[in-house]
Amino acid sequence: MFPMGSSVKISAVIITFNEEKNIGQCLDSLVGLADEIIVVDSFSTDGTEDICLGRGVFFMCNRFTGHVEQKNYAMGKAKYDHILSLDADEVLSNELKESIGRVKSNWQYNAYSFNRLTNYCGKWIRHCGWYPDKKIRLWDRQRGRWGGTNPHDRVIMADGTKIFHLSGDLFHYSYASIKDHVAQMNSFSEIAAKEAFHTGRKASLLIDILLNPPLTFLKKYFIKLGILDGYYGFVISIHSAYGKFLKYIKLMDIHKNKAEIKTNPEN
Repeated sequence: MFPMGSSVKISAVIITFNEEKNIGQCLDSLVGLADEIIVVDSFSTDGTEDICLGRGVFFMCNRFTGHVEQKNYAMGKAKYDHILSLDADEVLSNELKESIGRVKSNWQYNAYSFNRLTNYCGKWIRHCGWYPDKKIRLWDRQRGRWGGTNPHDRVIMADGTKIFHLSGDLFHYSYASIKDHVAQMNSFSEIAAKEAFHTGRKASLLIDILLNPPLTFLKKYFIKLGILDGYYGFVISIHSAYGKFLKYIKLMDIHKNKAEIKTNPEN
C-alpha cells in the first residue's frame, strides 16, 4: 500500500503558434480536470487566440526563442505548482483523464508519466519507435523543469524524484498530411542543426551523412517494426532517415559558411 497523498490543484499549460486546427480539442479534453488553463502564444496569425478566449482560458503572447525556453516561461506563469503540460496537438484520452483525476485527489509522487500514441495522416502508429512514447507531463515544478535540446524538449526532474506511470494514452495528432510532416521536418532539422553547432558539434561525412540515414531507416522499419504499420510505417521510416540527413547536411553547411566568412571577412 502507498501512503495517502493530498488533494492538489492543477495548472494546465500549453504553448501555441497557429494552432487553430488543433487547440480546440486539446482544451476540451482538459475541461473538468484543470483548475486553470494557460496558453502562451507566439503571436499567431490565425484563429488560435479567438478559440482560446472563447473557451475562457488565460491567454498571453510571448516572443518565441526556443521550445524549452517557451515552455519554461509558460510554466512560470502558472498559479499552482502541479503542472500538466500539453502540446496544442495533444488530447487526453478518457482513460488518461480518469487516471489524472485520481492523482489530483491523491497526489503521492513528484511526477507522473504516461504513453503518447501518435496519429499520422489518420492512422494510429504503434511501431517505428513511436509507441509507447513515454512522457513526463504531470509534475511538481518545484522538483522539475523543461530541458533537453531544441526542438526535442523534455521534462528533467531533480535527483531522487519519485515518478509513477499512469494508465491511458495521450493522443498526439501530429500530421494531417505528409506535406505537414515534410514542412516540420525541414523546420526542426534547421533548429537541431543550429543547436548542434552552438554546442561545438561537427558533422562527419562518412558517419553522419552517409551511414546515419540508412541505419536510421533500418532501425525504424525493421528493428522497431515499422513494417507492421503498413504504408505509413514505411513513410515514417524514410522521413526519419531523411530528417537525420537534413540535420547533418545543414550542420555541415553552417560550419562551411562560418569558415568562409572568417576566410573572407570583407564578404
